[in-house]
Amino acid sequence: MADDETDIGQLSPTQQEALQQYLAVTNQEVKDAVPLLQRSQWNVQIAIAKFFDGEGPDPLAEAMAADQAIPQVAARHENLQQSLLASEFSSRAAPRRDRTDPAPRIVPQTTTTTQGTPWLLGLLLTPLNWGWHAATVLLRTILYAASFLPAAIRPTMLTTRLSAALQGGGGAAGRRMLMPRDAAARFKREFDEEHGDNNLPFFEGGLAQAHDLAKKELKFLLVVLLSPEHDDTASFVRETLLAPDVAAFVRDPASNVVLWGGNVLDSEAFQVAREYKCTKFPFSALVCLTPREGSARMGIVKRLAGPMPPAAYLAELQGAVEKYGADMAGVRAERSAQEFARSLRDQQDSAYERSLAIDRERAREKREAAAAAAEKEKRALEEAMAASRRREQAALWRAWRAKQIRPEPPAGDKEVVRVALMMPQASGAGRITRRFAQDAPVEELYAFVECYDNLRISTGAVDGSSEGKPVDYEHKYMFRVASTLPRVVYEPSETATMGATIGRSGNLIVEELEEGADED
Repeated sequence: MADDETDIGQLSPTQQEALQQYLAVTNQEVKDAVPLLQRSQWNVQIAIAKFFDGEGPDPLAEAMAADQAIPQVAARHENLQQSLLASEFSSRAAPRRDRTDPAPRIVPQTTTTTQGTPWLLGLLLTPLNWGWHAATVLLRTILYAASFLPAAIRPTMLTTRLSAALQGGGGAAGRRMLMPRDAAARFKREFDEEHGDNNLPFFEGGLAQAHDLAKKELKFLLVVLLSPEHDDTASFVRETLLAPDVAAFVRDPASNVVLWGGNVLDSEAFQVAREYKCTKFPFSALVCLTPREGSARMGIVKRLAGPMPPAAYLAELQGAVEKYGADMAGVRAERSAQEFARSLRDQQDSAYERSLAIDRERAREKREAAAAAAEKEKRALEEAMAASRRREQAALWRAWRAKQIRPEPPAGDKEVVRVALMMPQASGAGRITRRFAQDAPVEELYAFVECYDNLRISTGAVDGSSEGKPVDYEHKYMFRVASTLPRVVYEPSETATMGATIGRSGNLIVEELEEGADED
């Protein structure tokens, strides 16, 4: 990666822009793209054509190599025996596979609209237009008459090319130009109308799409070009192309053949005939990937021109398929291995991601559990500290409130309320009796019960030096005082007096309340 970055950094802005355009179309590696662009003089179109169609021989490089390989003139003496041995050795040598011609990826040229000719120039060119139309009519008449000549003496290719040139570059008179897919559908429809229903699997698209499909899926592309102006077309289709053995071979999935057909009267098929160097109709070409000549090069491995028996036609196709099938199988196995390695790597990455996600989830749960435990511990500590603080404040309040309770009235005082209290068992006080002033609030009774232990320990004298009431503290009585028969609960009111609430005397019980329970 470092080398690629260094090479890219050394390129000029124009070269970097050309590299980006080339990579956007071909999706090739940078290390392979830069040398190809250098060999193409940084021309993006030439480089793209070389990538899809394969690199042909370089005339300049061949000339330089030939110049360097010129042997020195030296005297050579050879006798007859040495010549015979040399010829015998060369005849026994293994045959070398000839380099196939590149099969270009043909994209039909779209027609461009031109602006109208100025009227003055059109007026000046009117005689030339008349002469051109007259010559066209004369040539068409001659070509029509030539179509009746025997096939042996008829100039086939010249007649076709002149006819195509006169008819607008591959289109017959009145034959509308269509897009590649529509042209393929029209060819299939006309083929079925002329030769009847058949099972030939013609590709429903342009040659460029069929070319890409054969290259992607590592299949053979069989290109069949037909010319309706030739007498051999009908017999070739009926006797050879539609022969049971040939049709079965093309339809067989094991053959890995993509069949594309075209009428040379159409623009795309005419371009194919010109680029594939068609010299005689009907014409067939077998195209496939040639890995020995280039990793992305499509080559023409077999040309079949003119009519021929179905057995010979099938033998030629099968021979080419067997010859180049091993190379295709090797590339197919290599791609399968790469796909398997990629799939295995994806599965490993997916398993790693799942394991990482599980580990992250466990770590998150562990952190949440630790945080919850810490929060619970903190809350428990805070509650314990708050409870301890409340107990301390309650103790201070009881000490303060015990000193605020009125002294018990004397025995001879008649304006008193005599109360018999049954204290809780936890206090150990049992039943006690005490007198309260009639104008004392009921809260005084509650304060007496709450501070009974402090009053019992105290000497009875009110010490003015005692601490004051705790700040920001409101005491809550955790018991209630009620009468037995009838049962009446007396609330710790500071406004209701004991004389008005209880009367002159009463037998009361002290009932403890659990912390957090609501009072009935």
